Amino acid sequence: MSIARLEQQLRFLEEIDKLKTVFRQTRLLDDSRYENDAEHAWHLAVMALVLAEHANCPTLDLGKVIQMVLIHDLVEIDTGDTFLYDGETRRQRESAERAAAERLFGLLPSDQGQEMAAVWLEFQQRQTPEAKFAAALDRLQPILQNVRTGGHAWKKHSVAKADVLAANRHIAEGSEQLWRLASRLIETADFEFTCFSDGRVHGNH
Repeated sequence: MSIARLEQQLRFLEEIDKLKTVFRQTRLLDDSRYENDAEHAWHLAVMALVLAEHANCPTLDLGKVIQMVLIHDLVEIDTGDTFLYDGETRRQRESAERAAAERLFGLLPSDQGQEMAAVWLEFQQRQTPEAKFAAALDRLQPILQNVRTGGHAWKKHSVAKADVLAANRHIAEGSEQLWRLASRLIETADFEFTCFSDGRVHGNH
């Protein structure tokens, strides 16, 4: 192995440390603070290990799923986090995410960079059983967080129950069982809002 190759790999590993500084809209289950993207990726990887038996595909390549969830949000080092229910912003950022993927994976030796870029793109396209299950986990985790924190992000952004159900329905493509769980949690979650005279909007806990 050449020193130049090792230096490229280390440069990439140093760069992705920045993911720890990208914060999401969801809070930790204890509601103490917002979660960062690196924590989100770690949690999804463990979820994949634990919940793989519930995937629709019995021959799922679990290793590929774990690769996907670990790298799927690396592009947010450049683009930042976008709230799931901000549809217009999400549509506008596709080209920015592709540019970020090209930059970040381009830091690696070409063989590794191309392989990782292919895995990232597979997740984005959500066509394979692995990508569908990885995407299901990516949607299930923030649902669990919102339910356990009294609907924090949903209430903060005045998201309606119908919108949450619609945005997360594709969980069923990866796991019908997990979608049954998720839809039940959404249906029983607190989406009520209280408006105060100062214009603030608060959810009823």
